[in-house]
Amino acid sequence: MSRQPVLFISHGAPTFALEPGRAGALLHALGERLPKPKAVLIVSPHWITHDIAVTANPQPATIHDFGGFPAELYTLQYPVSGQPGLAGRIASLLREAGYTTTLEERRGLDHGAWVPLRHLYPEGEVPVVQVSMPEWLDTESAWKLGEALAPLADEGVLIIGSGSLTHNLYEFRQQHGEEADYVHEFVLWARQAVQSHDRDALVDYLQKAPQARRAHPSPDHYLPLLVAAGAGGMKARVEVLDGGVAHGVLSMESYLFESK
Repeated sequence: MSRQPVLFISHGAPTFALEPGRAGALLHALGERLPKPKAVLIVSPHWITHDIAVTANPQPATIHDFGGFPAELYTLQYPVSGQPGLAGRIASLLREAGYTTTLEERRGLDHGAWVPLRHLYPEGEVPVVQVSMPEWLDTESAWKLGEALAPLADEGVLIIGSGSLTHNLYEFRQQHGEEADYVHEFVLWARQAVQSHDRDALVDYLQKAPQARRAHPSPDHYLPLLVAAGAGGMKARVEVLDGGVAHGVLSMESYLFESK
């Protein structure tokens, strides 16, 4: 099987499941045109553990790990199979790279995983394995984690980092309106840095990016971008999926990293 691309997805708010907008349409079209992977490996900031954990549940449940949203959201399901054999392969690969890694046989998929995957693969036909974000992860180690996972792309696995290109929930607007100026500034900076493979800038974003702390009051939703960039490699061709801005402050921009 030829090498799979690597994907960074901005999953925004849980309401993305009900309001696909431009970002959802882009993911749906992407899922139809990409070669079908044998499985998805997804990393989300909504599963943080002491060390790295990997789901080994053959039938992972849909976790509704959020509150205060429309009742319809809590009825949504994403029935998809897991792949315990792949989970074991991932754990072995990470252990060989020096990471303490455990298998979780009862864990389901959090909304950072199933919400965007409902748009990418709405039929749930591709098995999914989730890898947790360890609590010690920072920008440098996130990039290195992506590099450690990269060999799986050669084995037919679609590696996805699911976060948000901007994620300031303190300024969340219930209604979709005009985007905040600082969001536009940060997105333009990130797009240029990703396209030029500026590893130093992406790792040192707090010092290099405009409005970095306002765009990301905490780093958790930024780190999956670095996991994806690390897995994609410095020579990847980058495709920008401009999904616009949700709720005024949540950039829905995503990036596809493909081998040249």
